[in-house]
Amino acid sequence: MKTNIGGIDRIVRVVAGLVLLGLALGSYIGPWGYVGLVPLATAAVGWCPLYTMLGIKTCPHRVG
Repeated sequence: MKTNIGGIDRIVRVVAGLVLLGLALGSYIGPWGYVGLVPLATAAVGWCPLYTMLGIKTCPHRVG
């Protein structure tokens, strides 16, 4: 499993995940907000299965 999520993408995923979880815990959007666990998990491992299927890679290429 190669990393396919870059630094900025990870930050955006963490923020979005925390916002969704906060809204769910505050009963503003209901249980659908727990989908915020998905971006948090993908940011934690640095790999997104959807990106793999679509051929997207936001992490920088390493030379050497």
